[in-house]
Amino acid sequence: MKSLRLRERLYRWLLWLVALLFAAFLVGLGSLVIGDLPRLDDRPDLEQFVDRTRAEPLDARIAELGRELAALNDERETAVLAHTAARNASQAARESFESWVATRSATGQEQQDAELVSRTRRLDALNASERARQTQIEAIDARSLAARQALAQAQQQRIELDREAGQQLRQAQFRHELRVFGFRLALTLPLLAVAGWLFARHRNGTWWPFVWGFGLFALFAFFVELVPYLPSYGGYIRYAVGIALVAIAGHALIRALQRYQAARQAEQAQSQDERRSRIRYEQALERMRKGVCPACERSFRLGGESDPGYCMHCGLLLFGRCESCATRHNAFFQFCPACGTQAAAAPPGLPA
Repeated sequence: MKSLRLRERLYRWLLWLVALLFAAFLVGLGSLVIGDLPRLDDRPDLEQFVDRTRAEPLDARIAELGRELAALNDERETAVLAHTAARNASQAARESFESWVATRSATGQEQQDAELVSRTRRLDALNASERARQTQIEAIDARSLAARQALAQAQQQRIELDREAGQQLRQAQFRHELRVFGFRLALTLPLLAVAGWLFARHRNGTWWPFVWGFGLFALFAFFVELVPYLPSYGGYIRYAVGIALVAIAGHALIRALQRYQAARQAEQAQSQDERRSRIRYEQALERMRKGVCPACERSFRLGGESDPGYCMHCGLLLFGRCESCATRHNAFFQFCPACGTQAAAAPPGLPA
């Protein structure tokens, strides 16, 4: 990269920015499309599978028992208030009677016997009213208990209906997830295949920023966007595709290495001019700067302070002298850095 011209480096960084922005906008659009895919198929819910012929009477019974229990609660509260009032009245009358009896015993007035009978009758009436109120509360409690038991039984029957419907719902949800996953996979897998084809054929072409951007988008859509929507079995597909892609990439790399080694061996038998003509100018400068032979890509700095004139591995000319001023310089320079004389035999393929 450092061997490129300043403006070329700027354009390259800007093109990488274009690739990333292209990928980002594609990812945003893909996220919206993948997120809207479930709307193509309505998700099933529990009520679709409940037996309405059995559920509706149970629901009506549960609602009726609920209203009955609410009414009984109100009635009991009223009865409790009435019982409390009767008990307070009875208690007050009993205390008054006991006080009066104590006074009568002290005076011994027999003419008060009629009043004694009257007071005793009023006290008995109050006690009877208190007992009646207590009996009313007990009756309400009995009715409430029966209503609660009936409500619990109806609710249990309704739960059984929901449990039966839940089994059907899980099966329907599985089929729904399978369809939605199929939609997503049918969208993302071709994108991944197209991205792989474009990367293999055009990654170094004129429109490489869009190829790289589309490739990043396809990888993100398949391995990231698809993950939150995968059912339990979907992970197998993702990992299977990942293994297949790694295997294909590994096979391609091994074959590329074998071709590279064979090409390097074939280049060893070629002449200096033929080998130099295959080396790009920027590539040669970059490798020479790193101390690597532009032809065989091996280090020519194996110790010592001075650079050798030829590569000790493949024999390629690395450093020569200017024909005008005899200054030693990089053999791939087009002009002498000391006097500016153009090289007598510039390698073919160098930029103008």
